[in-house]
Amino acid sequence: MTVNQQTVEETKAQIRGLVNEIAQLAKSGATAEEFYPELLTRVITALAAAGGAIWLLDEDRQLRLQYQINAEPSVLNADNEDGTRHNRLIHRVANSGQSMLVPPYSGTTDGDAEGNPTRYLLVLGALKHDGQHDGLIEVFQRPDTAPDTQRGYLRFVQQMCELAAEWLRSQKLRTLGDRQTLWQQADAFARASHESLDLKETAYIVANEGRRLIGCDRVSVAINKGRKCKVQAISGQDTIENRSNIVAALNNLATRVVAAGEPLWHDGSTEDLPPQIEDALEDYVDQSYGRNVAVLPLREPERRLGVDQAAGAAGEIDRDHAHRGEVIGALIVEQIESDIPPEIFKARCDLVYEHGTRAIANARSHTNLFLMPLWRALGRASWVLRARTLPKTLGVVGLIAAVLLGLVFIKKDFNLEAEGTLLPVERREVFAPIDGEVIEVLVDHNDEVEAGQELIRMRNRDLEVQLTEVKGQIQTNLAEKIRVEGQMSLRRQLDDSERRSLEAEQNKLATENKVLQEKLKLYEAREEDLIIRSPIKGKVVSWDVEKTLRSRPIVTGQVLLEVADLSEPYFLEVELPEKREGHLDEYVAKQGLTGPDSKLDVTYILATDPDEPLDAVLMLDSIAMRADANEEHGAVVKMKAIPEQESLRKLQPRPGAKVIAKVYCGRRSSGFVFFHEIYEWCCKFFF
Repeated sequence: MTVNQQTVEETKAQIRGLVNEIAQLAKSGATAEEFYPELLTRVITALAAAGGAIWLLDEDRQLRLQYQINAEPSVLNADNEDGTRHNRLIHRVANSGQSMLVPPYSGTTDGDAEGNPTRYLLVLGALKHDGQHDGLIEVFQRPDTAPDTQRGYLRFVQQMCELAAEWLRSQKLRTLGDRQTLWQQADAFARASHESLDLKETAYIVANEGRRLIGCDRVSVAINKGRKCKVQAISGQDTIENRSNIVAALNNLATRVVAAGEPLWHDGSTEDLPPQIEDALEDYVDQSYGRNVAVLPLREPERRLGVDQAAGAAGEIDRDHAHRGEVIGALIVEQIESDIPPEIFKARCDLVYEHGTRAIANARSHTNLFLMPLWRALGRASWVLRARTLPKTLGVVGLIAAVLLGLVFIKKDFNLEAEGTLLPVERREVFAPIDGEVIEVLVDHNDEVEAGQELIRMRNRDLEVQLTEVKGQIQTNLAEKIRVEGQMSLRRQLDDSERRSLEAEQNKLATENKVLQEKLKLYEAREEDLIIRSPIKGKVVSWDVEKTLRSRPIVTGQVLLEVADLSEPYFLEVELPEKREGHLDEYVAKQGLTGPDSKLDVTYILATDPDEPLDAVLMLDSIAMRADANEEHGAVVKMKAIPEQESLRKLQPRPGAKVIAKVYCGRRSSGFVFFHEIYEWCCKFFF
């Protein structure tokens, strides 16, 4: 084998290897960014060409350059004459589907001139499959080759076009599959978003299904309420914590964008944004860590009403001005970790927006209808009148009617409940008659005492000082009196003026002495008040007197302890809330109880023995004429009831025990007895 033959065989083997690589690449799932450079590089290498380009027809049947290597610059510029001629040439080849060789500097010269304005031989291979024309592969080859060789170039390019067409077919099938999936998702989203007319439920559907359709990380829906936007739904969250910082920041961002009325597309740059939106956006992004954030104001679709239109009260949506209506909320779409191409991201956001804004607008209009919760409840309750449930419904209605009739016609005792205290009739509170300091407590709780028995001893240092001063003044007065009497008893003769002066002084001293003696008696009486004595015979009922009073300063009028004679009868001090006094007065007037001995029956229980009901009698003349303030019940009317002593003594009651009393006020209907307080509260609330 000669050297030339060996070189040819090596070249053929190299070309076969390149063809196999292109075939494998066409069968792989390579993307356009991977396939076009690899394909064109191998074609140019196999043909030892100067350059090449791949052109594809778009949806408008216009050629678009997909990739090029060393293409002639003049033919890539469509604004010059060479570029226009070249564009017409390749456009005709792509639409006709006929591969061809075009010599350099060749072409037509008519009005629609086309041709090859370059110095290269153009090898144009048409890309087509299943009768569809997709574009062409253009190779810039040296023209100084034999015609057979040039036809070989064309056959090779055609073979490569067939492989490329297989890849295009698989790409179109994949694209169609993706579109079919997208259409199915869009259809499912459209049906789900229009499924409910409840505003909150619709917002959650738009957020969750919209996130699935877009493929982003989070979608939120905010509804306009007055001048603020409030987030109603966040994808993946059943509930929303409105007090959280991130929700508050999202509410603020939605409010600012809605006020501006323009969509916000944030990809990390905050340039050219108004300061109020920029601050709100930065505050939210700092907490949510979103890379891409889109805030789209939701607008009420405008409807046009026409005289000749039969669209109903709602009218038809004006498609030309569908998004110029009132702003009703915002759609917030976020990418945190996901990475979606910008064109796909925006297209899917627009798709969710188109369906979401109409679904939310319809739900909002439906929810804002007058008394809609009532109509919805009535609609849901219509099942009770269906044939299968009608007997049950009639039975329930009959039962309710029977209960209502029973509440009206069945009588029941009407009692007014009040709280009170059990107290002995003979009891005294021991007060401090003078300021002082307790120095000794002679009794303790539960000690028996006699009338006049010492209970407490106090000390008043100011009183001690005053007593000492008065006693000192008395001694001084006595000394002066002795002096004057001594001068008057002198044997020498005194003249009249001296005698009268001494007598006046003696009278003055006598008067002062009398006043000082009276003051001494008063101080001694006050000193006697420092000893606190029991006013009656009984028992000390105050708790832990020693600990409460020992070494404590006391002021005049302060209650020190209480003494009660437990052998005497007890009485009930009852506090009836003023709001119930009207029922008592009504019953008294109806029964004509106006005499001095008029009384009402009372039943009560002790807090210490709640399982033992006891009887008492309420004398009408013991009811207070005015109401007093009470911290727990507000205004109360105080009254006294006399219990039946024998049954009460058996329980060995403690003085001061709490009681719950019921004052009998006749018989009334059961419904009034059970629900009169609810009725009165409603009357007070709606007054």
